[in-house]
Parts: sequence; structure tokens; C-alpha cells
Amino acid sequence: WPYCRKRCSYCNFNKYVVPAVDESAVGACLVQEARTLLRLSQVQSITSVFFGGGTPSLASPRTIAAVLEAVAGAAHLPASAEVTLEANPSSASPARLAGFRAAGINRLSIGVQSLDDAELRLLGREHTAAEARGAVEAARRLFPGRTSIDLLFGLPGQSQDAWARGLAAALGLCDDHISLYQLTLERGTALAAQVWGGTLPAPPQDLLADMYQTACTMLVAAGFRHYEVSNFARKGALSTHNLSYWRAEQYIGVGPGAHGRFVPWGEGGRSREARVQTLEPDAWMQEVQSRGHGTRRRVVLSPLEQLEELLALGLRTDEGVTHERWGQFSPQLSLEAVFGEPGEAQDLQQQGWLLLDGGGLRCSVRGLALLDSLLPDLLCQLQR
Repeated sequence: WPYCRKRCSYCNFNKYVVPAVDESAVGACLVQEARTLLRLSQVQSITSVFFGGGTPSLASPRTIAAVLEAVAGAAHLPASAEVTLEANPSSASPARLAGFRAAGINRLSIGVQSLDDAELRLLGREHTAAEARGAVEAARRLFPGRTSIDLLFGLPGQSQDAWARGLAAALGLCDDHISLYQLTLERGTALAAQVWGGTLPAPPQDLLADMYQTACTMLVAAGFRHYEVSNFARKGALSTHNLSYWRAEQYIGVGPGAHGRFVPWGEGGRSREARVQTLEPDAWMQEVQSRGHGTRRRVVLSPLEQLEELLALGLRTDEGVTHERWGQFSPQLSLEAVFGEPGEAQDLQQQGWLLLDGGGLRCSVRGLALLDSLLPDLLCQLQR
């Protein structure tokens, strides 16, 4: 769902702020594209559905229900499937959330970002801290144990103490899943222009590292499992949908700018493809109406490219890349054959950043925080 009511100061996602949305037309195209791509994939069963954006909580429950009915009509959608909706506190009233639950949503991901009003104004959010609290409390009543919150850290001028206080407040409010994202200054955003123009201070790298470490320590002490670089869950409330990305499973992207990774058996394809849907909503709708889907770009992934993705994504998790999963993509060449030989991976193991054992290849707790700087060496070894 690519539409938002306003553009936040830090966001460069594919999103659109328009005077009015023809929801029936957009909904019909989402339904049509979902059916077409599911037919192309010949997938028999769905494990999860995720409504992202933009702001999907601006869509009506009726539209969400229609998409889920289309998915269930094209493949098996078991009652146990995780069905998540991203929501903004400003469009998450108790009545609206109840409508989404009746439509088939069973998990909510709420973009809280901060519980400090000054920080929310800096981020250009349209909700207050009080509204965020109310939305999370309402969601937890309707989706107990299945309400996730997003928080941002590393804001310009944010101190370590302010971040720790904000996180403590979030821990008093949250359910069993938290996603923490370090603010990235993206070209073309208002916040980046302010920092690069010198009107706002850029946070030092050492402070960002300390903030991340503080968060990990506080969340683990509160009973959360640090199961992915940015994600924490307790009581087994891991996100099934996001794990499917990190485990390099197949997924279908529906809607403007959505990404997918699947084998198009229905077109006679035999190899996994990376697919990207047309970005601009009106152009995307025209394509869906004329040919059933709005796929703008499709690339057949080579065996090496598939292994590169598996490595880069799998190492984000605490389970890492298991021998079994690696074997599904590389039956001829084992993890040990690639990374057990003298080379970069062995050096990283000796330095305590990486582990290769009976479970597979994964980062140590210390290595997880530095994954982006470890990956180039590992990808070089894989390519050789």
C-alpha cells in the first residue's frame, strides 16, 4: 500500500502523498496481481502474508479482506498462517484495528519510532507519544502476544541517556516483539539535508555503536532473544514472515515497488528470479489492468547470486546459515568446502567474529553488530 498522509523527514521509501486515493481501483489491482503472480509461481501453500507500505492501515479493512480472499482462493492459506499489517498510530483507532482483525489480520507491526514528542516532531511523524501509547495498548488487547513495535535510534542530537530512557519506556509498553533501526540519512530527505547542511548535528559512530549495545543488553535482560540484527522477540514471538526473507525462502511481492523472489513455473521458468514491480502507482495500475501484473524488472539469479543472497541475509540471524539450507542451494559444494579452508572466514573465526560448526555458519554476538564490515571478505571467499 504505497500511500501515506504525509512524508516523514527521514523516509525515502516508495510512498506517495496524494489528495485522494481511488481505493476500489487500487484494491482491485492488488487482488488481480496477487492472483496472477500466485498462478505464475504455482505455489501450493502460503506461510505468511505481510501488508507493508506506505501506510497500509490507511486502507480499509474491506480492501485487506479482499486481498486475503484472493490469496486464499489461489493457494492454501492455513488458519495458522501469520498475517501482519503495518500500522501508524494515527490510523490505528480501536474500531479500525477491530475491523482489520475481522478482515483476517492476526499480527500488527506499529511504527512507534519514538515515545518522545520532540523526537517525533524532528522525524516529521503525525502522531504524538500519547497516541502511540494508545495505539499499542489497543493493539495488544486485540492481538495479544502478536503486536510488534518499531523504534528508531541515532537521531541528530539524541544522547545515550535519552535513548536508554526511551527504550525503558518502550519496554514498559511493548508486547513480545521489538524492531530497532538505526536512523539512516537518505539522500533526498529533509532530515539528511538538515544534517548535511549543518543545521542539525550528525551522531558520532562510536555513540551509535554504544546505543546499539545498550539496547541489546537491555532487551536481552528483559527476556528478549536477539534473533536478527535489528529484531528482538520473547516467548517465541519471532516474525515468521521476516524469517522467510532471511532464510532465503520464496516470496511474492504485490503492489507498486514490491520485490519478489520466486521460480515462475507457470511461465516455464526453472530458476529463481528477482522481480520488482513498477514503482509509480498509476503506471502500475495500468500495467496490472492490461496484463495482470505490473512486474517492471525480472532477473534470473545465477547459482552464485543465490548463494550470495543466502549468505548476506542468513548471517543477519542468530541461527545463521544452516548446513541444510546451504545444501538446498548448493548441493555440490558444502559450507565447510567454501568457508572451512584457510582464508578470510577462518581469520574471522580466529578473531572471534564468526562461528562455523555443526549448526552451520553464523556470527558471534560481537560479530552480529559488525556484519556489514565482515560480509565483503566472506563474499570474496565465496566468489573464489
